[in-house]
Order: sequence, then C-alpha cells, then structure tokens
Amino acid sequence: MTAIGQTFQALFAVLVVVVSGQTIAAEAPGTVLRDCATCPEVVVVPPGTFTMGSNAINEMRGGVQRPEGPERQVTIARSFAAGKYEVTNAEFAAFVDATGYSPSSRCSVGMNQEVIASITFRGPLFGREPDAKAPAVCVSWLDAKAYAAWLSKLTGKTYRLLTEAEWEYAAKAGSTTKFPWGEDERQACEHENTFDLDVQNGLPQGSKLTWEPAPCHDGHAMISPVGSYPPNKFGLHDMLGNVWEWTEDCSFEKYPAAPIDGSAVQVAGTCDFRAVRGGSWYTRQERHRPTFRGRDPETKSGHHFGFRIARDVE
Repeated sequence: MTAIGQTFQALFAVLVVVVSGQTIAAEAPGTVLRDCATCPEVVVVPPGTFTMGSNAINEMRGGVQRPEGPERQVTIARSFAAGKYEVTNAEFAAFVDATGYSPSSRCSVGMNQEVIASITFRGPLFGREPDAKAPAVCVSWLDAKAYAAWLSKLTGKTYRLLTEAEWEYAAKAGSTTKFPWGEDERQACEHENTFDLDVQNGLPQGSKLTWEPAPCHDGHAMISPVGSYPPNKFGLHDMLGNVWEWTEDCSFEKYPAAPIDGSAVQVAGTCDFRAVRGGSWYTRQERHRPTFRGRDPETKSGHHFGFRIARDVE
C-alpha cells in the first residue's frame, strides 16, 4: 500500500460515520456525536497534560478566602466527549416529559438569592419565558445527575458530568493565558455572555448588581441561546459565561494531592459542596477565568446555574 493509501486508511479508521443511527467506526478528536434525536451533541476532546489551578486567592462573600490551587500537572490519558453546548431547556424537558421526573422547584433568583418556591427550569425568570435553545437553569446537581443517568439508559452509552479537571482542560483548550483568548477582559463580549453593560442596563429595578460590568456589549441582557458565540479550539461553546456549570467533583477548600489523572474528587459520605465552573451572564468577569473555582450544595438551584454533559468514548 502506498503512503497516501496508508494515510487515508488511518484517517478512515478514526472517522465517525453514522448510517441509520448506527456508529460504525471509532471516535476521533473533534468529532461531533449525537446518539438520539433529543440527545445533546457532544464533541470528542483529545487527551493531554495541562496545569490545573492557579496561585490566586479570591475573597468571597463574608470575607471567606477561596484559593484556586495549589497548581498541579494533570494528565488526561484518554479522549472523552463534552457537550458542544450547555444542556438546553428543550433537551432537559425531553427528559422530564419522558420520565415524569420532578426537578428542583425552589430556585434562587436575584441578587439576594431569594428562593422562589414556584420556579422550576420552565421559568419564567425576571418575567421572561425560557427559550428552548437557551441552557436549562434552576437545576440542581442532583437534577443534572438524573439527566445523565437517563441518557445512559436511553442510549446504552455512558453519560455523566464532566470532572472538574476535564472541565478546566476543556475550557482552556490549550491556552495558558488568563482567559482563553488572552489577558484583556474587554474582549470578553466577543467570546461569551458575561455580566456586561447590556445586563446592567437590562436588569429590572431591584435586581441591579453592585459590581462593575465588563466595559463592553455582548448583545444579550440575560441568558443567551447556546452557540451564540464562537467555539473554543476544542469546538465547545459557552465554556465561559452564560450559566455556571455543575461538575462531578466534591469540592474542597484546596485541591487534594490526588487525583491528577483527570478523574473526580469524591468522598465516601456526604459531600457538602459540588464544584461549579465557568461564571455566568450574572457574574463579574474576574470569575470567568477557567481557573476560578465555584462550589455550592448539590441541592441548590439558581437562575444562573446549569450544566454540560460528558460522554465516554471508545
């Protein structure tokens, strides 16, 4: 066989070809997969090594100091697939409608995080009905886990949440700068839905925020439909901004010494806080850095909390 023929054969061996809904070859990095009509699209992410975390220490509400480290080298040895977008209202509704599952119905809304007992992911929020193509919010970590379990049963594939290491690796997409696009937060509006001048001007009275908006306009005064901004170098949209994303890990004040293989940090008993990542349309830009660590109770649901799915690949 010629060199060209061998190259073609190798490429063909890793391409995904879908015929009548059946996958007939292995998954290559960058391949977009979709296992059913109502399933979210996922993108195959290549393996790699990266520096996780930073030496920054952030002051949170109540004067609590939250570190972003210690920095450590993490090696993800195998490819995995991550949601091309955050899970949408339409996708989450398909799960609820098919199973009769009862999602969270006590959603924290507004600057003071008032709990509104009647609000579910179906809204409305701030007087707006949810867009079918916008990410599902007012969903807890438990809701996200239930959705992943349903997808696994429906498709026969292993769906789950991203681990915190996988999330940061996917968000950075090979970058080593403060933000994936560089150091300048004024460019944020070109890449994500953040707390900017549009949000500041569009929030109803009584919901105004005290922190400074990013000095730009991203075109959305609230949650945006998924895919409204360019993808990162791994082909993933909205890794930063739009909504906070639940991950699998139990979150500790500092990273434990292990694991460093991309797997999740877990505990044998009750987990007090689960890791959330990425910032949101309601969050100051400084917290949109890929290394910033959010952590909240797994029962919490909020108007700017959603999730992204992961899927194991061959």
